[in-house]
Amino acid sequence: MTAAKTRSASGVPGLDEVLHGGLIAGQLYLIDGAPGAGKTTLALQYLMQGVRDGEHVLYVTLGETAGELRAGAASHGWTLEGVEIVELVVDEGQLLGDSELTMYHPSEVELNDTTRRILDAVERYRPHRMVLDSLSELRLLAQTSLRYRRQILALKQFFIGRGCTVLLLDDRSGEGIDTQVHSIAHGVIALERTVPAYGPAVRQLHVTKFRGSDFISGRQDLVLRQGGLKVFARLTPSDHGVAFDRAVVPSGVPAMDALLGGGTERGTATLLVGPAGSGKSTIAAQYAVAAARRGAHAVIFTFEEARTLLLDRLRALGLHVEEGCGPGKLEVRQIDPAEVLPSQFANLVREAVELAGASVVVIDSLNGYLNAMPESRALTIQLHELLSYLGNHGVATFLVAAQSSMPGAGIRSVVDASYLADAVVLFRMYEHAGAVRKAISVVKKRSGRHEDTIRQLWFDAQGVHLGPPLAHLRGVLTGVPVEVETPPHSKAGPGDAQAG
Repeated sequence: MTAAKTRSASGVPGLDEVLHGGLIAGQLYLIDGAPGAGKTTLALQYLMQGVRDGEHVLYVTLGETAGELRAGAASHGWTLEGVEIVELVVDEGQLLGDSELTMYHPSEVELNDTTRRILDAVERYRPHRMVLDSLSELRLLAQTSLRYRRQILALKQFFIGRGCTVLLLDDRSGEGIDTQVHSIAHGVIALERTVPAYGPAVRQLHVTKFRGSDFISGRQDLVLRQGGLKVFARLTPSDHGVAFDRAVVPSGVPAMDALLGGGTERGTATLLVGPAGSGKSTIAAQYAVAAARRGAHAVIFTFEEARTLLLDRLRALGLHVEEGCGPGKLEVRQIDPAEVLPSQFANLVREAVELAGASVVVIDSLNGYLNAMPESRALTIQLHELLSYLGNHGVATFLVAAQSSMPGAGIRSVVDASYLADAVVLFRMYEHAGAVRKAISVVKKRSGRHEDTIRQLWFDAQGVHLGPPLAHLRGVLTGVPVEVETPPHSKAGPGDAQAG
């Protein structure tokens, strides 16, 4: 492999996946973003990765002092040992008037002198990786766009052939985006930070240019916390998948499996939809518990119900199972929609599938998942990507979607994901004999046949129960059924199936 195609690991979790292996060594890159976007943190992570790889690394700063850089690194638990820092800023003697220059002011310092000091530092340390922070000072020193562009081109020509990968940081202090450097750099990584009307700031990264390699396009979610930046690459299902046997995933309740024409299959997504309290979450959890009891690993991602409350409720129904991560265990992950990013959630699902080996995944509910999306349109796209990924890995996925409705009223779903699901199980509340009861039916199944009946559903300490078809009632789905004197005659029995 030639040096031009040798990859240089970024040290930022998830970024190398976006770049399909990392930066291409020996090239010049622009890290673009407003103050506070995370440019310095990314640069330090890149240099520390170089130290771990046994490379010489150099940080040239035209703004911050070495003390400020080390203090910022210490806030992340880093020491910057092995990172050479060269300050091209005013020193204490200049501030006290011990030199001819008493202030670092762009109009009073020659650009050529600053550039020469940068090149001298490179010649002295001969780094494999280098960061120049920041271009805003060079832009001010140049004073004209022509002179500035010439200096950047000169720097690029200097680094070509020296085997040094350079990150140029730009804080967008100029007017608009600096297209001068965008056209010169081999690659451009932009960092964005937006503050919504409510909730924490949202950070994203997108690669606008990357010569010599493909990359994952579009905006990628990222977080900046103690320990540095972490990027959550946008999920591309075509890049993931394993061979699997499309076996049936039983629920552990024979009547439920019969309703679904034998049960649901691996690699499919089942949507459980109905009003609050109709039993959707319990049925989804039943599949997860049954999988764990068979020795598989199942995960429930709950957006609304507290983890401890969910586990207590399952135990009250006799659904006892060992909690944890691994074969024969059920893991319950409580998700805060206000804190988790869309791609971050997809990353959590990937970890459960690829690292822990989960074969059953429950997302409860899509309404909470929707609240984690910046746009309603993004929900459909990202949900499609996530379901395609899970299908490619042979995971049986169960999606819970609540509907805003009361018995007798029209059903309104907050999010319509029925066309994305392979099977749709419908839950209803209905009034009968002075009590509110639950009903369950299957309205769609792509992978085979299913019952066309409506059955009563109830729960007790012995678990989940389904009654016989409600053939004596008409209008169950409206919420207020009426008695039918003579059950309708049909050649098809209650257990017979119908094409989905």
